[in-house]
Amino acid sequence: MSTAPRNAAAKRDWGHDESGCTVLHIDMDAFYASLETARHPELVGKPVIIGWTGPRSVVSAANYEARKYGVNSAMSMVRAQQLCPDGAYVNVDMPYYRHMSQRIFDEVFRQITDQLEQVSVDEGYMDVSGALLRWKSPVAIGAWIRQQVAQRFNITCSVGIAANKLVAKMASTNAKPNGMLLIPKAMHAEFVRMMPLRGIPGIGPSLEQRLGAWGITSVADLADMDEASLAQATRSKITAHNLYLAARGHDERRIVTDAPEKSIGSEITFEHDTRNAPEVRELLHHCCNEVTRTLRKKGLMARTVTVKLRFADLSHSTKSHTLERPIDATATMYPESVTLLNTMLGLPKDASEDTPLPHEIRLAGVSASSLSPKEETSVQLTIDDLLGNGDEHGPGGERNQKAIEDKERNGCEGDRSERIRNAETVLDAVRQRYGTGAASLGLEHGDWKDRQIAGNSKLKQ
Repeated sequence: MSTAPRNAAAKRDWGHDESGCTVLHIDMDAFYASLETARHPELVGKPVIIGWTGPRSVVSAANYEARKYGVNSAMSMVRAQQLCPDGAYVNVDMPYYRHMSQRIFDEVFRQITDQLEQVSVDEGYMDVSGALLRWKSPVAIGAWIRQQVAQRFNITCSVGIAANKLVAKMASTNAKPNGMLLIPKAMHAEFVRMMPLRGIPGIGPSLEQRLGAWGITSVADLADMDEASLAQATRSKITAHNLYLAARGHDERRIVTDAPEKSIGSEITFEHDTRNAPEVRELLHHCCNEVTRTLRKKGLMARTVTVKLRFADLSHSTKSHTLERPIDATATMYPESVTLLNTMLGLPKDASEDTPLPHEIRLAGVSASSLSPKEETSVQLTIDDLLGNGDEHGPGGERNQKAIEDKERNGCEGDRSERIRNAETVLDAVRQRYGTGAASLGLEHGDWKDRQIAGNSKLKQ
């Protein structure tokens, strides 16, 4: 469910001129909670809150009945239970939500056109210009989509129709819940101008505060600024250009049907803040397992590893390292994550596993980026690789001898990493067939989550 601010006055008839309005934004209404209500009819009419239980868990989603009590996504579950003690609290079931999302996109949206950009499990853009020969009207397409989603899946969605992605998304937000809003091309500027600043996607609290310091508190104020002044206010020419266009109802972005994956990550919140290095490392190891398993499943390699930490005071820090060679195995990702962890905390790179951490850690995670398809990724051999099989008495004998000595010292660990990588690939097949808990390597601790973690693990893609 979108949490962007809305303007009640925007939910009106803006006219019926559909010319040029070939972009639709479809947004499911309270998707997770609606799916749970659809498969559990006894929840109909009740406030439904989706999220893991536990003192560190947060609300993943809440239906409209729950929102009347002030419950919102990202709120702590403890606070939600205080506001709505009689609500129906349901555990997150991401495999089910993803499955239903895929069905909706395949069985409904793709029946209209293949010019479809899915931006999350519950929303997407559609370019219907090529479908108008059959459907005649963008509004007719939007009405059919809403009818099919309701009839087939017993949930609702909201549709925005406009000439570009920005206005279409803002229209669907203001059409909620279970509505449809057409904004004729000639009305784009007027529609956008009446919105609060945060009504423009991409303007968050930090940018809102920065603009506020320049006296910009509404989109109308934003539209009165020239681009040069916006560049000074935002300290970014790119941001200034995008805001300048947005304030006038313009958007240069196109529908992207095959956007490349940018990053894959996993992060987990501890049930209790901790300075215990082995616990944090164990968590990072699990996150690396989740990330590399996804990389291999998608046939991707990664060059950049990023570690994220959130501390007890809710401040956070991230640090990245780009590797010389692409990776898809925990055996190589995990040591990098530990090095990044130590660097972030001001510890020596070779700090002992028992070294107490200088700060209490609330959340930790690992992500992989700079992704490329495995079959298109070349792995450059290092000098050690090239010299490792050389004859110590051959050409460059002194160098080769040093390489052999280095390999004697380090080669065992390298061979071990390669064996572990191969073992990880075998485990993928075992886990796919029998479940993720069916098998593990000796260095994994299968019960770590039950012992230490609040249960709100997130896999980000």
